[in-house]
Amino acid sequence: MGKADSRRRRGFAYERELARELWSRGFACMRAPASGAKVKRRAQPDLVAMKNGVIMVFEVKTRRREGHVYIDSSQVEKLVEFARRAGGMAFIAVKILDGRGWRFVPVEKLSKTRGGSFKAELSEVERGLRLRDLEVLASKGFRSLDEYLS
Repeated sequence: MGKADSRRRRGFAYERELARELWSRGFACMRAPASGAKVKRRAQPDLVAMKNGVIMVFEVKTRRREGHVYIDSSQVEKLVEFARRAGGMAFIAVKILDGRGWRFVPVEKLSKTRGGSFKAELSEVERGLRLRDLEVLASKGFRSLDEYLS
């Protein structure tokens, strides 16, 4: 088994870990069937989570230590497209492997690099939402347009 295969397997394990954590907090959550596939024709995120009519989609990244997180532009574009079609919110889920837990950076907080990819600055990762923040977002639930108009 090569180094790339080992990295992909570890990445899948972290996707499953996040799915289990979200499920334990009351979200309906699943890992996308094509997650990790080398060729994706459709826009599919790593994870989709739903609670109280709130939809969240995630691209999952891990880092050994704190720092900027770089994301390929096609991954971000597909994540955003899926979120747009689903009417959901798009996040980069970052697991820093030093025991800090998960951080969630809304895609709106990403910056574009000179090379055309995207970057979550270290400061954005540090300020990123935590699991409890996602619970608060979902607790507000879905509101129909009629509720806003009345």
